[in-house]
Amino acid sequence: MRFFNREKEITEILSILEGNPDLVYFVYGPLNSGKTALISEIINNRIDKNKYVVFYINLRGIFISKYKDFIEVLFEEYEEDRKPVEIIKSLIKDVPSLCGIPTPKNTLEEILKKKTTKNVFKYITNVLMDIKKEGKQPIIIIDELQKIGDMKINGFLIYELFNYFVDLTKELHLCHVFCLSSDSLFIEQVYSEAMLKDRVDYILVDDFDKETALKFMDFLAEEILNKKLSDDEKELIYSYVGGKPILIIKVIKKLKIKGLKETLDEMLRDEMQKLKYFLEDIKEKDEESYNKIADALEIFKDSYEIEDIKIPKNIREFLVKKNILFLNPQKGTLKPQSYLVWNAIKRLL
Repeated sequence: MRFFNREKEITEILSILEGNPDLVYFVYGPLNSGKTALISEIINNRIDKNKYVVFYINLRGIFISKYKDFIEVLFEEYEEDRKPVEIIKSLIKDVPSLCGIPTPKNTLEEILKKKTTKNVFKYITNVLMDIKKEGKQPIIIIDELQKIGDMKINGFLIYELFNYFVDLTKELHLCHVFCLSSDSLFIEQVYSEAMLKDRVDYILVDDFDKETALKFMDFLAEEILNKKLSDDEKELIYSYVGGKPILIIKVIKKLKIKGLKETLDEMLRDEMQKLKYFLEDIKEKDEESYNKIADALEIFKDSYEIEDIKIPKNIREFLVKKNILFLNPQKGTLKPQSYLVWNAIKRLL
């Protein structure tokens, strides 16, 4: 499927890439808002492979419980006894990005033996410097970075990693660094971390606003159904699923075999059932907690977005962690993860 919109975010990221690296950037947003699709579009179609070398490290779907797991994701092992930069030069002719830092097998074994991030970061810095000497700008992108948030190696690994990223950007101006996450509690933790003040910036990739969502429906209807939707049909879709790209795609695809109202009602029923069982489990374990959570969710009966402090911190963190709500730490707001979740809350409570 052809990429749709996000020109504002693309322009912002391309503008960052054209300048010297000086900040670490966090690309965040609700679940399935299109963060990875945005970055993939930039990597594959919007940057010059002759100017940039991209290392895209995706932690999604990878079980990381110890230091060795993280290192194996960070590096790509090679048998050849060639310098990493030579391997990189041969690889980037055919691929838009690399999945890890190329490392000779014996070097990787040494890094794993020493079990210290100092050696890891020193090796990566040397590789990045060699890339710079070749006249290319390195970019590191880590998707779902929060997966190593609780990992400890002489203290929390995440703090060592942040310090290293700050060194690469603000101090050495060597490499652009982008970290993607849909975990807004993790982003809040980063946002409030004093050591990162003036060293990081944030790019929100939110669900589409209404105008863009309606245009996206037109785009999909033509692409998938080879027909146009009426204004009433588009308004109905938006009233159920809002601007969540993946849900709009799901609706349009189902229209090949089902009616619109049937499709939307079925999706809403599914979401209501999930929420019902979620609340039922809580009530069974702790009625007091259930009452507090129900009271918190009832606030959304009249508003899609509220100030975060309207819900007690422990309750809002629990609901964010369970992907019922999305927290925007920059704005200090909470909203359901999607319009579909919002509709389920309003109907169930």
